Amino acid sequence: MPRTRVGRISAARLLALFGSMLLAVVALAGCGGGQDDSAERDVIGTLRIGVIGSTNTLTGPIGFAHSQGKLLEALKPLGVDKIEVYNFPNGPDLNQALIGGRLDVAQYGDTPALVARGSGLDTRLISITQFNLNAGVVAKDPNIKTLKDLAGKRIGVPKGSYIDRYLQGALQAEGITAELVHLYPADQEAPLNSGEIAGAALPGVVPSVTLQSFLLKGFHLVDSVYQNHPDLAGTSVTVAADAFLGKHPTFGAAWQKLHADAVTYTKDNWNAYVDFEIANSKAPAEAIRQAANPDNFAPEPFPARAVELLTGTKKFLAEQGSLKENFDLDSWYYRTDTSSDS
Repeated sequence: MPRTRVGRISAARLLALFGSMLLAVVALAGCGGGQDDSAERDVIGTLRIGVIGSTNTLTGPIGFAHSQGKLLEALKPLGVDKIEVYNFPNGPDLNQALIGGRLDVAQYGDTPALVARGSGLDTRLISITQFNLNAGVVAKDPNIKTLKDLAGKRIGVPKGSYIDRYLQGALQAEGITAELVHLYPADQEAPLNSGEIAGAALPGVVPSVTLQSFLLKGFHLVDSVYQNHPDLAGTSVTVAADAFLGKHPTFGAAWQKLHADAVTYTKDNWNAYVDFEIANSKAPAEAIRQAANPDNFAPEPFPARAVELLTGTKKFLAEQGSLKENFDLDSWYYRTDTSSDS
């Protein structure tokens, strides 16, 4: 297994990490206090959605629908009169808000969602939002051409993310170890340029197109999900606390229909959707266009390929000891009469 000791980081990097942590604290505070716990509200009123990113913006087909007022329109019959979006730097930070009842719905990567459920957080998987998510490792040193060239070296990676799961799985598959340094994607360029890290593991899916952005800046690809390890592709998921779904029993089915309608509309209006993502991103438009892939979305809440990938991720995490409880994956799915796996 790869070593995961966090090495020394420069003062600038520490300040950047502190800033990211501070943003997470601010986001937690903004989600409201425990008196507004999801399980205690008789009427939803304001629906609070947690996402990963640098802005309080919904992305993907649901975000596209929200930009046109369709999200609120679809949920108004459930007592939703307002939607608030809170961003977090990574999944573990978002989990803390979900644990505290300060979020109703969370959209994020499969790895932190699985770890949270395996740690005793009573959530239900409403839908698999995206699947076949790409990630990759880039380097600056031209002598580093393959993942094996990074053996024993330092690689930056956002720990606890689907990128982390890909990297650890790829290192294991190659039979090598490396020193993994916890760095958010936005904080990896400077240490990569300075040589503090030899490689950077990055997400390559809309809206997190750091992989494509780094390649456009002249860094070169060392390894990726799509080219080298397709079975380590990630998924992103939409979950809600079981107590929230119990208090509002029609919400899960309504969200799944909304998901299906939004995906269908997005695929039928693909160019407009890509323009929407470009307008809401600080990344280069070309990076968004390169990463956008209609095959990452399916109208079904639990498409077969996505379930296959999610099952593999859970198996890896269980073998690694990241799950305190090796729960039954099928029992995690929030199923209605119309929910299916294919």
